[in-house]
Amino acid sequence: MHYLLIYDLVPDYLERRGAYRDAHLKLAWAAVERGELHLAGALTDPVDTAALLFNGDSPAAAEAFARADPYVLAGLVTHWRVRQWMTVVGEGAANPVR
Repeated sequence: MHYLLIYDLVPDYLERRGAYRDAHLKLAWAAVERGELHLAGALTDPVDTAALLFNGDSPAAAEAFARADPYVLAGLVTHWRVRQWMTVVGEGAANPVR
């Protein structure tokens, strides 16, 4: 199953993230290496939201990521949530429908 971890970001996110970016990226790449995280990044124009795509049997990996993320701990994320994403089209779809 796919899960989206969605972050709402502070207005000055771009200015503040530098101090935490290396630790955030280290955490993210470790999740990639474990096969949990597939894609991640901020939405642009404006940069007010970020989305991270996780794969697993439950939302646990995405929730654990958010709880440990330096961006969350430093207050760069005002709110986060995990939503199951019912993917049906594409090579990596969890529930392919033709």
